[in-house]
Amino acid sequence: MRTWNSDPTTTETETATDVVALRKSVAAGAVGVFVHWFDWAAYAYLAGTVATVFFPAENSTTGLLAVFGVFAVSFGIRPIGALVFGPLGDRIGRKRTLSLVIFMMSGATLAIGLLPGYASIGIAAPVLLVVLRLIQGFAAGGEFGSAASFLAESAPRRRRGFGVSWLEVGSLLGFLAGSFVFLLLSAGLDDHQLTSWGWRVPFLVSAPLGVIGLIIRNKIEDTPEYRALAAGDAIPRSPVRELLRSHKRQLLQAAGLMAAMHVPFYAVLTYLVTYETDHLGHSADSAALLSTVISLLGLVLVPLFGLLSDRVGRKPVFVGATAALLVVSTPAFLLMRTGLAGTWVAGLLLGVILAAILGTYAVWSAEVFPTRTRQSGLSIAYNVTAALFAGTVPYLMTVLISATGSTLVPGPYLMVFAVGGLVAALSLRETAGSALLRPEDTADLPLRTPADDAA
Repeated sequence: MRTWNSDPTTTETETATDVVALRKSVAAGAVGVFVHWFDWAAYAYLAGTVATVFFPAENSTTGLLAVFGVFAVSFGIRPIGALVFGPLGDRIGRKRTLSLVIFMMSGATLAIGLLPGYASIGIAAPVLLVVLRLIQGFAAGGEFGSAASFLAESAPRRRRGFGVSWLEVGSLLGFLAGSFVFLLLSAGLDDHQLTSWGWRVPFLVSAPLGVIGLIIRNKIEDTPEYRALAAGDAIPRSPVRELLRSHKRQLLQAAGLMAAMHVPFYAVLTYLVTYETDHLGHSADSAALLSTVISLLGLVLVPLFGLLSDRVGRKPVFVGATAALLVVSTPAFLLMRTGLAGTWVAGLLLGVILAAILGTYAVWSAEVFPTRTRQSGLSIAYNVTAALFAGTVPYLMTVLISATGSTLVPGPYLMVFAVGGLVAALSLRETAGSALLRPEDTADLPLRTPADDAA
């Protein structure tokens, strides 16, 4: 059996991690999720305009549902991306997959910004839009697993929660930037200008951001844990087979944590904008402003909750947050019906709960898996739950409210996933401060050989 230090982050050199190197790791891990969520936010906020540009104008509701359908389909392909990039990262390293996925995402986003609309090329416009969104979704299937594995394995053991929480700071910054750009566009352009060219701006801006991210990621080193596996010739031949054979329980537990994150994330930061304008009668500017304030609040609270989880543990923070979501969800949507002030109070309360979940779920999920299969496990759990529950939020809410006639539907829907998160959290042991390189990483499992590499 191969042996090495059970946790490379605990050596004397690495407990005094250079601040600059740590900042570079955070930047490399978070820049891709920033670019990804900036694009996703722009698409969500501009859903009505995108529907006008890419779909026939006869029925606005049908066009909006089509746009949300494309939104959902792009999530549907993410598990395929996870099955490609997750095992790839466990075989060739976190750094290489980080660079590959940001290149693909940025290229597809740029292409959307240059795409002609339905009035110019007819049915080819929505077809090409779907193709490009599928490419984005495929690449996004590798982003979270690569970035979360990289940050977890790069952060000092005692500050891992704080370090990994910056992954979600990147997500919120992306949403914040997307909402800010939408606010500027909606305030500075009339409907004709927004439809003719203004909607393209966020997608075109993503291209140089992606280039910057690619440069940053190409300059980093891979993680201490992955380098230890490589040095010990302990890279798994088939990470997914190993994951499903030996770590099915951890996969289900991580999926429970992630589902409890996905639904409130998209309900609060994406769907709530449409909900306010369509069902509460608030202006688009007001809805975008609330989303911006919730994102700003998250930027402050998410790393604080990550730091708190380093001090008191992952379980108390996550269980407290999901329990609060269970209790508060339906009353929050009742409060929104009382007027604009009630909407703001409810939205900010949900934002605080979401921040606590965001500050803990990623690091806890990363600590659940051994290093040999960490990126595969994170990628599959995250993207399967995203495909099933995240991208479908706007579409399902639109359909369910239309079918039931009740604008309270989002409350009970959130409660269901709060229960799922609680069940998963209560079944997990506390992992704060634990080693990431474990005995099962050194076990005599089927390993990649030079002959495999040659093949």
